[in-house]
Amino acid sequence: MGIQIDIRRPWVRRARLQTELSDKRVRCGTCAHGCIIGEGEFGRCRTRANIDGFLYTLVYGHISSLSANPAEKKPFFHFWPGHRFLTAGTYGCTFTCPWCQNWPISKTPPDPEKANYVGAEDFVELILREGCVGSCFSFNEPTLFFEYALDVFQLAKQKGFVNTFVTNGYMSSKTLQMLHEAGLDAISVDVKGDIAAVRKYCGGDVEVVWRNVREAKRLGIHVEVVNLLIPGVNDREDQIRYLVRRHLREAGRETPLHFTRYYPAYEFDAPPTPIPTLEFAHGIAKSEGIEFVYLGNVPGHPYENTYCPKCGTLLIERYGLELVRVRLREKRCVKCGERIPIRGRILGTL
Repeated sequence: MGIQIDIRRPWVRRARLQTELSDKRVRCGTCAHGCIIGEGEFGRCRTRANIDGFLYTLVYGHISSLSANPAEKKPFFHFWPGHRFLTAGTYGCTFTCPWCQNWPISKTPPDPEKANYVGAEDFVELILREGCVGSCFSFNEPTLFFEYALDVFQLAKQKGFVNTFVTNGYMSSKTLQMLHEAGLDAISVDVKGDIAAVRKYCGGDVEVVWRNVREAKRLGIHVEVVNLLIPGVNDREDQIRYLVRRHLREAGRETPLHFTRYYPAYEFDAPPTPIPTLEFAHGIAKSEGIEFVYLGNVPGHPYENTYCPKCGTLLIERYGLELVRVRLREKRCVKCGERIPIRGRILGTL
């Protein structure tokens, strides 16, 4: 006997990527786990269910969190700096990170019987009403919003908005391709550590994440890479150098790299990341040739700012999520004229 879910509910939709197998089993193609799901069962994310031999998403437009947030919170420091994005999350995750800051939604399966449902057209209208420049799917893993994101992105593009993801980067290649075709403009990817750390703590293969970083760059999607630096997990020098060198190879020296300070959350009790550890990581990245390296969750630190990679001039001064001062002329350094790779308008400039 199968699970009892009413497929007529607007937030229950046929999954876009699935392969029918024998005995009413299906293989999910949304993320790189590729779950094989028996009839009446759920995938590991708990947002995909096999109902009578067909795979359904239970979270189409099923919003758990919604707010208008600045680009810097994603973090996007080189994509529409200072502007706001209408940001939404749902439930579930494709990873098992024990330090998750958003665990009340990422560790909670959706209730298929009720939802805070917002249709794609209504979501795009909210972007306009809130004075945002585009959409962002974040908070939990946005890949689980795949079907909804496809519809929102296409409608948002028609209205002149941009579309973004804040992700662990574990979507399938086909999912990334389809998101790009629908109008995905930018992704912030948290790589979380080296091969051993991601396998042990997150339950995934970091090679998939780097593959998607590389592919996103090839497709012309704006990419910023994030690493939450956690004591005892991914803060050794060899781990930092591994990440920096993979970043150079897969993303390029001009792609922003963010080292973010960890604070204890959920089931993990390591102490907050010491500031000197973050500064050490910053120094390694700069010495290896990455042009734009930032520290996150340390308001007021000089490494929140953007400096010219050629002459060192302070170009964008930040405090937390706020832009304090911008010294760019047509996205060029005011002192030496070096072109700074920033997409979109910078708040307060023409």
